[in-house]
Amino acid sequence: MTTSETRPLPAARTRSFPPGFLWGAATAAYQIEGAARADGRTPSIWDTFSHTPGKVFEGHTGDVAVDHYHRYRDDVRLMSELGLNAYRFSVSWSRVQPTGRGPAVQKGLDFYRRLVDELLAAGIEPALTLYHWDLPQELEDAGGWPERATAERFAEYAILLAGALGDRVERWTTLNEPWCSAFLGYGSGVHAPGRTDPVAALRAAHHLNLGHGLAVDALRAALPSGGRLAASLNLHEVRPLTPSDADREAARRIDAVGNRIWLGPMLEGAYPEDLLTDTAHLTDWSFVRDGDAAAIGRPLDWLGINYYAPTVVSAVREGDTRPQDDGHGDSAHSPWPGADDVAFHRAPGERTAMGWPVDPNGLYDLLTRVSARYPDLPLVVSENGAAYEDVVGPDGSVDDPERIAYVHGHLAAVHRAIADGADVRGYFLWSLLDNFEWAYGYAKRFGAVHVDYGTLERTPKASARWYEQVARSGELPE
Repeated sequence: MTTSETRPLPAARTRSFPPGFLWGAATAAYQIEGAARADGRTPSIWDTFSHTPGKVFEGHTGDVAVDHYHRYRDDVRLMSELGLNAYRFSVSWSRVQPTGRGPAVQKGLDFYRRLVDELLAAGIEPALTLYHWDLPQELEDAGGWPERATAERFAEYAILLAGALGDRVERWTTLNEPWCSAFLGYGSGVHAPGRTDPVAALRAAHHLNLGHGLAVDALRAALPSGGRLAASLNLHEVRPLTPSDADREAARRIDAVGNRIWLGPMLEGAYPEDLLTDTAHLTDWSFVRDGDAAAIGRPLDWLGINYYAPTVVSAVREGDTRPQDDGHGDSAHSPWPGADDVAFHRAPGERTAMGWPVDPNGLYDLLTRVSARYPDLPLVVSENGAAYEDVVGPDGSVDDPERIAYVHGHLAAVHRAIADGADVRGYFLWSLLDNFEWAYGYAKRFGAVHVDYGTLERTPKASARWYEQVARSGELPE
């Protein structure tokens, strides 16, 4: 999934989106819930990581976050006011199953029952993600995702959630961005649990894939209607810096360990041979057992695609210092096992507060290419958004024209992809609220709704009001 072309977005003939299109926003449990020790919840790997000195900006933690655990009714009311017809959220595994095994804590499940009931009463479809990076610490202590047992525990956890919420929730996602879980968590160490072992990262990738497949089977059996099941992948829109053979080979390597390591087993029934060759000096992949491919490649009802910016790569030239601007944090350890001879470059043009380039063409290219390869699989943009240096005005308002322009451009790309035949069924803005932005703590704001971290007061930004108009009308203004 590589391309070397960047094209301007042409004016759309019409800006109307299809009937039934999902207009949503997304969040993650550890980033918003807070209540870190309430009602039986125990530490996840992100609790441990954020409390480890030097791991997160200025020692910030998600202990309180934006206190969604106690303010969820107000937050659902905000969603309704903003015209959303869908909300994508994740469940805190250690809130409902503190040790990662055994029976559920009913108080933890009750929180999600109340949240889902509130959403349904407001006419908002709940889209539940089982795992958004917050593994129970006890499972990490037993080896974490590099161990096969974690995949098995994940399937058991899925059954608990299906039993509690299967009568209320139809749209389920197993994993969010497993690339980050495996390669930032166990490879570069910039995410929890902070390990830096390329072999452990590859083992984690396989067991995340396996956990996904086992959870899909478990959900199919446990949900009353079978549900509508997916995974959400942060597929990399990989572009070679030049058309040279060496740079195209660099792009192929990143495509293998960034994209096809998930798409191959999940959708095609096998890991790509070139990935196995690229990583043969690290592992013989003997942790993949007979039957794993069939277990992972279970049929899905839709695929979530998370996109923020393209990835520009080249081969390392002799004598060059290898640029490492891959947008995934600073580390002496690479999150790209098997691709140590690849350099990452800054894409040209405007950049967000994260330093990420603004390029809606990348989303168009990604959607149309995935759709062409898997034409019978509906797609949903399950995350897209931008952080900017938001300024609160004297009257308390937040005018954020850069974010409006960013979302407008990417929605135009989605619209063009649909017009060109991609079966895209929805768009979830990242994020509903300013929140704990992982290793960046509270320093980066992605929210459509501003949060005063001192008072926790919520204030919709100008972008939220703009998005409301689009969501309510189903039309993108010129």
